[in-house]
Amino acid sequence: MSQAVLYRKEGYKAYITLNRPEAMNSMTPEGFEMIGNYFLKAQEDRDVRVIILTGTGDKAFCSGADLKETIPLIMEGKIDPEKTDAAMLKNTPVWKPIISAVNGYCLAGGTEILQATDIRIACEEARFGLPETKWSIMAAAGSLVRLVRQIPYCRAMEILLTGEQLSAQEAKEIGLINKVVPKEQLMEEVEKYADIICKNGPIAVQSTKKAVLRLMNQPIDLAFREEWDYSQEAFQSRDAKEGIRAFAEKRSPNFEGR
Repeated sequence: MSQAVLYRKEGYKAYITLNRPEAMNSMTPEGFEMIGNYFLKAQEDRDVRVIILTGTGDKAFCSGADLKETIPLIMEGKIDPEKTDAAMLKNTPVWKPIISAVNGYCLAGGTEILQATDIRIACEEARFGLPETKWSIMAAAGSLVRLVRQIPYCRAMEILLTGEQLSAQEAKEIGLINKVVPKEQLMEEVEKYADIICKNGPIAVQSTKKAVLRLMNQPIDLAFREEWDYSQEAFQSRDAKEGIRAFAEKRSPNFEGR
């Protein structure tokens, strides 16, 4: 039997791939645990500078929790919420940038995990939505908190309350995703973003993500006071000295993450 989630590393990139194409890459209890563990693995690996999240096959990125295997266990209280929370990056700090390569249907938990990623590229055939209310359950794997913070309130409530699907173009227009490309260009486009980020200073990149997420809901005066504190690790790093030196010498910097 193949693994429900795959992990591989190439250079500075870690790839997490949902691997149940026969079930639209829906998530089992094992899959939730594996995703959470792989996010942590990438976070703890000094060499990883960007994480790419996608699904196997050409039909689905992720269709959410498996309705037959996982949802009944959730309803019966037999799923450890800490494991699902880790997979959805709820209260789990991962400061490595995460890029979603949405290769098809991205529904329910798929749209929920999407909201935990930083850059989102989708193929033209992708569909998005939170259909949970159609089954009289709720999108409580992060969407009740994140969605209204990421897109306009009225569009967030439309998605949450109606359960209707959005096309890739609609998702782009409301700011849920960054870009829509032909399916055959999806990974090429994702790799472009990943390569750009990998060339940047990893301390500065990760501290930027950390600062943005932690300051997002602070009162603005307090956030401004704390913003500078988050920048100090980057400013005081060897990489910062290398970046300024490379600029002066008109060459590409060689960052070490130190």
